[in-house]
Amino acid sequence: MNIAFFITPKLDVAFLYDDCSLRQGLEKMRHRGYTAIPVISREGLYIGTISEGDFLWHLLDHCGHGIEGIDIHDTEDIPIRDLLREEKYPPVPVTATVEQLVSKGMSQNFVPVIDDTGVFIGIVTRKDIIKHLAKNQEKK
Repeated sequence: MNIAFFITPKLDVAFLYDDCSLRQGLEKMRHRGYTAIPVISREGLYIGTISEGDFLWHLLDHCGHGIEGIDIHDTEDIPIRDLLREEKYPPVPVTATVEQLVSKGMSQNFVPVIDDTGVFIGIVTRKDIIKHLAKNQEKK
């Protein structure tokens, strides 16, 4: 089965550009209530996914005066790309199989989907993967 059926398109997905500030990233995640969000370049390429933990570790590692003394305005000059750590949400190509989605979905809330050139086209949520599996199980 083609995974395009499961994709929530980029148009309907909250994401951050890699040149957005730390403050903008925190505000968007807080507003949406997300714990992780895709990061893309201005050209649309998938760069990675940033999580709450990435923000926390950056603040702890780079605040010489302690986290209590952080002024949110001091974070406006820190681009999101500087916070990205190891890639915890590796993307799949749009040609991936459902089995590949299931494998990735077991360890991440969503699976980023890219086209053949690395352009971010959307996500597949773990919820959608589970719905598909449950529907197929009912048919058996």
